[in-house]
Amino acid sequence: MNILDEANKIVNERSEEKERMYGPFEEGMEKAAAIATLIAGREITADMMYICMMALKLSRESYSHKEDNLLDLIAYIGAWNNTIENKKKRGRDEI
Repeated sequence: MNILDEANKIVNERSEEKERMYGPFEEGMEKAAAIATLIAGREITADMMYICMMALKLSRESYSHKEDNLLDLIAYIGAWNNTIENKKKRGRDEI
């Protein structure tokens, strides 16, 4: 299967399955940002969390190629885009 198709299935077609296991993706990033804010002692936004997760995947890939690194990277990009679009629909277009 094409890596883009696989990432699309992870982000958009299996979201219900993932929500049962981990909760809604967007909500999870908001909670992770709140935890990171407490740890860092400065505001970390959900958008920053997406950026950090993508940076982690690129860092891992720099050591050794694993398709899973790239798949997760693409999935985070897709999920972040969904979050941005959802914010626009709710009238919150900050990044």
